[in-house]
Amino acid sequence: MKKTVVLYPGLGVGHLVPMVEVAKLFLKHGLAVTLALVEPQVKSTDFSAAVARARASNPSVDFHVLPSPPADSNPDSGPRHHVVKVILPPPAVLPSPPAAMNAPLRDFLRSLPAVHALVLDMFCVDAQDVAAELKLPVYYSFASAAGDLAIFLNLPSKFASNTAKVKELGDSIITFPGVPPFKASELPSEVIADDEALVYVLRMFQRMAEAKGILINSFDSLEKPALSALSEGLCVPGRATPPVYCIGPLVSGGGDKEHECLRWLDAQPDQSVVFLSFGSLGTFTSKQLEEIAIGLEKSGERFLWVVRSPRSPDQKHGDPLPEPDLEALMPEGFLEKTKDRGLVVKSWAPQVEVLRHRATGAFMTHCGWNSTLEGITAGLPLLCWPLYAEQKVNKVHIVEGMKLGVEMRGYNEEVVKAEEVEEKVRWVMASEGGTALRVRVAAVKDAAAEALQEGGSSNLAFAQFLKDVDVKLVNLLNAGFSF
Repeated sequence: MKKTVVLYPGLGVGHLVPMVEVAKLFLKHGLAVTLALVEPQVKSTDFSAAVARARASNPSVDFHVLPSPPADSNPDSGPRHHVVKVILPPPAVLPSPPAAMNAPLRDFLRSLPAVHALVLDMFCVDAQDVAAELKLPVYYSFASAAGDLAIFLNLPSKFASNTAKVKELGDSIITFPGVPPFKASELPSEVIADDEALVYVLRMFQRMAEAKGILINSFDSLEKPALSALSEGLCVPGRATPPVYCIGPLVSGGGDKEHECLRWLDAQPDQSVVFLSFGSLGTFTSKQLEEIAIGLEKSGERFLWVVRSPRSPDQKHGDPLPEPDLEALMPEGFLEKTKDRGLVVKSWAPQVEVLRHRATGAFMTHCGWNSTLEGITAGLPLLCWPLYAEQKVNKVHIVEGMKLGVEMRGYNEEVVKAEEVEEKVRWVMASEGGTALRVRVAAVKDAAAEALQEGGSSNLAFAQFLKDVDVKLVNLLNAGFSF
């Protein structure tokens, strides 16, 4: 019987996509793979579309949608913050009984003829209880940078005894093992501004440290300081740190290769286009869209810009957005005046294909980790405009640690001004500094490819991971366990 690994991704496109890439890696090494999916309680067209694309592109992966929890599974005493209610498998009640999704996950795992390991998303810590009950070795697939893992594993020892201290720090500089110093305000605002979310996150990373190992979508030469801190046990004081396996960069592809924007890029000169895209949840106000448009127009540079509709005040995090009305959202005459050197695309573009196109020369990004790796592996300098979650910390890694990008000033204020957009776009495309940045990213692109080759650091790390999974499985069987 083929060895089977069950992967349990968290909600949201940013967590599904990297888990699918991990699934493909397991398949490549001859294991059977099942993805157990949680359907969001808040319906998301982006998530549904991502699942549909993943199914179509990966017929060898079994996608199983678990039954939704009952509508009343989040009682009045349950959490209200969207980090807990929407992104996490619902509900995560504090103090937490087993999450509502544990029962259907347990039933599904028991229905399978054999399961050799359970790989969880970082937001699925409550599923560790299921793994313990079924005596399954549990691992994590961490969907962000090794530097983020170094920070978050260290958070419980730093703040668990005084969660109020985080809010009090403001813009004070804080330090963590293996990463450049940064402002406390650059920690995820969704966490530091809400006690409930912070308590959950601290608990989440305390539990993650109990796993048999953690897979990271990164590669050794990209994040040496953070990986050294993790391997030396500096991030989890007083206890052993799980083995960390850098198995990336795992970058998805297979988008719409016939999309209109790719045909448009075909007609542009090499490395002449700035690509602007801000993730599946990235939205701006009408005012901010106007400032970006003015800056792009004044820059004189070629651009390809993915625009999503602004989120109205009454729309919840993750709610589907209407198709954008570009004529209404753009400044008067903008589309006509820039039609010979710019293209605005509604809602979505095949990002990996765009980034790898010969005509693309730079990437303005929200610093989500998937997008960051996609930009790096395409050899593009990054214009960093973080929006939410850990993206502000990723910006620190990219700009201060890796030195592969520059910050869009004003990202943490009401708007980034048109002048900043104009200046940074011109700088990255037409200055000596932009050229030097491009050279650095090109070298890292080559290192990323080498890591994945046979005998490369990521290739060897995954081989070691498979060996460790087998050893732990043998130990369980020797203990008399049968699934």
